[in-house]
Amino acid sequence: MPVVKEESHTAFDNEFLTNVGDQGRILEMLTRTSAYIAEFFKESERPVPAAGESQMKHFFQDIKQEHAFDSVLKEVMEHIMKRSLNISHPHAMAHLHCPPLLSGVCADVIVSALNQSMDSWDQSPAATAVEIEVVNWLCELYQLPQAAAGTFTTGGTQSNFMGLLLARDQYCARKLSHDVKADGLPSEAARFKIFCSEEAHFTVKKSAVQLGLGERAVIGVPADEHKKMSTEKLEAFIQEAREAGDHPIAIVATAGTTDFGSIDPLEDIYHTADKENLWMHVDAAFGGALALCSDHTAKLEGIENADSLAVDFHKLFYQPVSCGAFLVRSRDSFRFIRHGAEYLNPEDDREQGFTNLVDYSMQTTRRFDALKLLMTIRTVGTKKWSEMIGHGLKQAGCLAEKINDEPALHLVMKPEMNAVVFKYDPEHSFAKAEEDEINREIQQQLYASGEAVIAKTKIDGRQFLKCTLLNPLTTEKDIDHVIEAVIEAGREIELLRRRKSVEF
Repeated sequence: MPVVKEESHTAFDNEFLTNVGDQGRILEMLTRTSAYIAEFFKESERPVPAAGESQMKHFFQDIKQEHAFDSVLKEVMEHIMKRSLNISHPHAMAHLHCPPLLSGVCADVIVSALNQSMDSWDQSPAATAVEIEVVNWLCELYQLPQAAAGTFTTGGTQSNFMGLLLARDQYCARKLSHDVKADGLPSEAARFKIFCSEEAHFTVKKSAVQLGLGERAVIGVPADEHKKMSTEKLEAFIQEAREAGDHPIAIVATAGTTDFGSIDPLEDIYHTADKENLWMHVDAAFGGALALCSDHTAKLEGIENADSLAVDFHKLFYQPVSCGAFLVRSRDSFRFIRHGAEYLNPEDDREQGFTNLVDYSMQTTRRFDALKLLMTIRTVGTKKWSEMIGHGLKQAGCLAEKINDEPALHLVMKPEMNAVVFKYDPEHSFAKAEEDEINREIQQQLYASGEAVIAKTKIDGRQFLKCTLLNPLTTEKDIDHVIEAVIEAGREIELLRRRKSVEF
């Protein structure tokens, strides 16, 4: 029988997305919100506002009463938006934090409006089908076998955790005939070892802690002069561990380190993992996007052999936070995290051909983030998408060359991806500790002034600066501006320090 639209009949109809409320209100609120967003980006001249104290407590005054939506928007604009980092500004080049594509932002609005829960098929009928197809596309992109599968995650942290969890439980099942899901950790777990580069992401250690193995379970393998894991030393460390009575269970290869964007020799690491019969997890949260770029796909050679793989879309794929994926070589690996509930993912559903995505995830309620990727694929197309990614790499190379040609700056190494690490070299002689302080102050001063947003990091205990060029809108002029701002700030800080030393 046809559905009859009812007239508004409760005091709450106009506060929800419903066919019985005032449809004009939906359009008005979304239009006004869009207008304020557009105004923010039009008027934002700097990546961050000049330093000032944020006043938020007034938002919690008189909260029992209703307030006009437009007045709330004005408050949000004044006290929150105007005090936020404008990540889309070309002078924002600190972290692996990208400007989001418009297609992804619009998808995010739809995701929020639909509010699908990705745990069971009956809560997300179309969304489940979309995620399955997007995951299939990703598995093809990374040339994984037919048996591959995956799930969307909140990002690299969750994906790396899942990779090591499956590695741990698979080792226990295969080598020790032990069921961790049923019986907890075996006594041998105290001697489990995970191998990764010293330049690997901190979440490898964090995951080991959360998995009950402890930080000491992670063995950091020295990197070469290009900040890539040494496979020769990897093999030596694995043998040393075995001789000491330890249990090597996994190798984590990094495709794009946070500081340098370096990509470990994936093919060589695979041969070691295969020879030693170890799980190979690839953290490609940063570098996974290179699979779209024909000029750079060779850098990922060997990724197709991964047992598990982490990739983030809120980095070089330019999607709104949060949006990542975890892929596995064999969907059977997900058996280690599968738990059934009659009210959610009963066995009957699987027998009847229904897919409940909770079977592949650490999460239960989960956002429909696959829509962001789907809409970008269709709207932008992979050709232009790859050009954006390649542009960022070229700009990083341009920045590195300019730093190398500038006597006041010292480049650590030629970048492989988008990350450029360098430092300011003072004109006058300073102790190492004071030179480090000058570089730290440069980063803080630029941020406080709103002139530019760059990052800082340490290498062998010394302070360095870092730019990560993820914004396709960054031009050579922007690069020149940031270089000049760094040098100018450095000179000012030097001068002040020399004056103070003379006074005292």
